[in-house]
Amino acid sequence: MPVDQVQLSKFLSFVLRHKPDEIGLTLSADGWANVDELVEKANAAGTAFDRDDLLRVVATSDKKRFSLSPDGDSIRAAQGHSVRVELGLAPQAPPSILYHGTATRFVQAILSEGLKPQARQQVHLSSDEAIAERVGQRHGKPHIFKVDAGGMHAKGFKFFRADNGVWLTDRVPPEFLA
Repeated sequence: MPVDQVQLSKFLSFVLRHKPDEIGLTLSADGWANVDELVEKANAAGTAFDRDDLLRVVATSDKKRFSLSPDGDSIRAAQGHSVRVELGLAPQAPPSILYHGTATRFVQAILSEGLKPQARQQVHLSSDEAIAERVGQRHGKPHIFKVDAGGMHAKGFKFFRADNGVWLTDRVPPEFLA
């Protein structure tokens, strides 16, 4: 029976971002896991797939959530971790405006407190307003914040660009939101 790629992607996100210990997997300090060990431990824990299934999910993922090492032996989530990892990304100057999609029910709290990483390590921002809207729709009626990333950067805030193009920063104070 063919592997459901959406379900496998969700499983990989869960294990590589949040709960590697759920299948007895240990990530390196920079978030990498050995592909063969991941497949073996996932299968032993009851989630059946093989290396080819995993590579197909990585290659066809529209969100590019996963990165493979150059030799193809290791995999990691590109961003979105709740477990402590150091992705080793160098700070970069962001575009002047970035976007953050959320649900309308969170707007007042965000305007009061700013954007915080919540359960993740960093706040996720997009250079594409349409992508931010899709993210916001996952949580209810969407609201898109414009983030004055250029202004933040000028004030010393650091920005990082994940392998999949998502912009990361530690927080966004309310005065940089529109």
